[in-house]
Amino acid sequence: MKIVIQRVSNAHVDVEGKTVGSIKEGLMLLIGVEETDVQQDADWLIQKILQLRIFPDQEGKLNLSVQDIKGEILCISQFTLIADYKKGNRPSFIKAAKPDIAIPLFEYFKTELKKSQLKIESGIFGADMKVSLTNDGPVTIVMDSKTKA
Repeated sequence: MKIVIQRVSNAHVDVEGKTVGSIKEGLMLLIGVEETDVQQDADWLIQKILQLRIFPDQEGKLNLSVQDIKGEILCISQFTLIADYKKGNRPSFIKAAKPDIAIPLFEYFKTELKKSQLKIESGIFGADMKVSLTNDGPVTIVMDSKTKA
């Protein structure tokens, strides 16, 4: 799984002109699922994301996690993160998981995140979504479960 993490002061996602997910301060996650991903990939990423210290403490140092600040999380499915762009100019998405693998793993990811007791919102898998956010910092981090140690 590949995830782009953005620290936000607010974010929302609209589908067909209606807001389907909205958060205040917290994290906006763009989530790409590869065909070889399994629940252990999601579990590892969830733990890293929930404990990632990218929010400022009273001295302005990045010492607090989304859990520490009781932030919110917006999850957006993003198969284009799995793009292979090495050959030619048109990206290939052949390594992106098909819906029968990606949807259950995306749903599992959200369900496990909800155990944190934080507000978890999301877009609609496979929908044409319009995502708006105010990136705070800006702070943006890319995580890939294939690179875990």
